[in-house]
Amino acid sequence: MPTALLLTVAGLFALVLGGEVLVKGAVGIARKAQISSLLIGVVIVGLGTSMPELVTSIEAVLMGTPDLAWGNIVGSNIANALLILGVSALVAPIVLSGGRFMRDPMFGLIASFALLFVALGELGSPVVGVLMLVLLVGYLAYALRQEREPKRMEPGIADTPESGDDVAAGAPKSWTKPLLLTGGGLIALIVGGQMLVAGAIDLARFFGMSEALIGLTVVAVGTSFPELVTSVVAARRGEPEVAFGNVAGSNLFNLLLIGGITMVMAPEPFPRELVVFDLYLMVGAAAALAGLVFFVGQVSRRSGFLLLATYAGFAAFHIAAA
Repeated sequence: MPTALLLTVAGLFALVLGGEVLVKGAVGIARKAQISSLLIGVVIVGLGTSMPELVTSIEAVLMGTPDLAWGNIVGSNIANALLILGVSALVAPIVLSGGRFMRDPMFGLIASFALLFVALGELGSPVVGVLMLVLLVGYLAYALRQEREPKRMEPGIADTPESGDDVAAGAPKSWTKPLLLTGGGLIALIVGGQMLVAGAIDLARFFGMSEALIGLTVVAVGTSFPELVTSVVAARRGEPEVAFGNVAGSNLFNLLLIGGITMVMAPEPFPRELVVFDLYLMVGAAAALAGLVFFVGQVSRRSGFLLLATYAGFAAFHIAAA
C-alpha cells in the first residue's frame, strides 16, 4: 500500500513536470522548423504520449492477452476525445480556426470506421495489421507534405510558417535546447505514466476492483495521463494547436500504430465484447471531435463539460456492469 501510493504520487509529479517541459520543447521545434505547432502536436507529442499505450499493449500481447491490448486502445481513444479534451477545454477554451484543423480529426474518424469494419467483419490477419501501419505512414507523409506547401495566412493563427517575422523572432537560436526539452519531457512522461499505472493498479487491487474493471478504467485512463497533462498544460499556456494535435495524433497512433502492431503480433478477430458498446462509443467520440472542428470551430467550456459528462456516463456504465 505505501509503495503503491509512492509510485502514484511520483508518477503524477513526473507527468506534470514532463508535460511542462514537453510543451516548451515542442513549440520551440515548431518555430525553429517553421512548421505549425499542430503538426508537432500530432506527430512528436502525439507519438510520445502514446508510448505508455504502446508498451502496455505489446506487453499484453506477449502475455497472451490481446483482448487487453484492444481494450486499452479503445479505452484510451475514448478517454482522449472525451476526458482529456473536456478537461483541457475547461482549463481554457480551445479555438480551432482554419480548415487545416479538419485534417487530423477527419482522418481519425476514417481510421475509427476502418477499425469498426475490421471488427464487424471479424477480420484477423497480419495483412490487416500491415495495412494499418502502411496507412499511418502514408498519412504522416501527406501531412508533412501539406505543411510544407505554401498556404495563405489564416486569420487568428499566430504560430504558423506563414507568420513570417513573428515566427522567426520567436524561434530559438539552435536546435539543441528544444530537442533536449522535448526528449526530456517525453522521457519524464513515459516514466511517470508507467509509475502511475503500476501504482494505480496496485491500489485498485487493494480495494478489490476486478481485473476487467481495472483494464477498462485504471489502465486506459492511466496510460492516457501523459496526454491529459500535456493537453492541459498546452491549453493553459495558450497553445491550442499542441493541445488539440496531441489528442488527435495520439488517437491516430493508438488506432494505426498500436492497433497495427497488435494485429501483426496476434492476428485474431477483434474482441466481440468491445463491439457491443465501447467501439461504437469510440467512433461516436471521433465523430464528435470532427463535428466540433467543422461546425463550431472551437471546444468551448460548455462543450468540454458535455464531453466530460459523456465520459462519466461511460465510466458509470462499466462500473455498474462489473
